[in-house]
Amino acid sequence: MSSLEDTDDERIEFFLTPPHPCSYLDRADAQTLFVDPRRIISSDLYQTLSDSGFRRSGGHLYRPHCSSCSACVPTRVPASSFSPSRSQRRILKRNKDLRVEVEEAQFSKRYYNLYERYINQRHTDGDMYPASEDQFRSFLLSEWSSSIFVSIYEGERLLSVGVTDQLGNGLSAIYTFFEPSETRRSLGVLSVIKQIELCQERELPFLYLGYWIKESVKMNYKTNYRPTQLFVNDHWVGLS
Repeated sequence: MSSLEDTDDERIEFFLTPPHPCSYLDRADAQTLFVDPRRIISSDLYQTLSDSGFRRSGGHLYRPHCSSCSACVPTRVPASSFSPSRSQRRILKRNKDLRVEVEEAQFSKRYYNLYERYINQRHTDGDMYPASEDQFRSFLLSEWSSSIFVSIYEGERLLSVGVTDQLGNGLSAIYTFFEPSETRRSLGVLSVIKQIELCQERELPFLYLGYWIKESVKMNYKTNYRPTQLFVNDHWVGLS
C-alpha cells in the first residue's frame, strides 16, 4: 500500500495487487495499482487521476504498476487537432446513414442484449466470457462517475454503445461494445471518432483512450487516432 497527496491535501491510499498473468502479453505477469475503494472520488480527483494515467473500471480506479514492464502507456487525443486518416474518412462515409445519440448510462435490456452478443461472440477467449447482467453493471457503471452512453443507431436499431465518462477537460472512453455481425461498418473505429467529435462539439480538449500496448493486437490500435499524446515518465508527450 502507498499514498500521495491529492489537490485537497488529503492522502490517497493505493493498493497493489500481487503478480497475476497479464491479459494482453503472453508469458508476462502484471500488477495493478488501485485507489482505495473507500475513497470518495470527486470530479476534481477523477480528473487529476486521469491526468496521471488512471482508468475507471466499474467503481474502481486503477493503473498498471508492473515492476519489470512498462508496456501499458496511457493515451489521449487532442480533439481540436484530430484529423481522420484516409481509412477513417472511408468509415465515416460508409456510415452516413447512422445517427448518434448521447444517452444516460444505465442498465437496460436493450443495452445488455447488445453487450451480451458482443462479449459472447467477440471475446470468448477473455476473462469476461460469458457475459452476465451483474458483469455489465459492475464493469461499466459507477455510482460516482458522470457517465454517458454515446450510442449509434441504424433507424431504431442499436448498433454500438460507447461507455464514456465526462471529465473536466475531456471525455474518457471506458469501453465500446457493438453489433458483432456488422463487421463491414467498423463500428469500434466509428465509436471512437464520434466520441472525438463530441469533444469538439463541447469544446473539450481531450479524449482519453486508455492504454496503448504496442505488442498487443487488441490494444495497439489506440495510436491510430492522430495526433496522439502518450503519458511517459509522468508527462504527456506527443507521439512522433
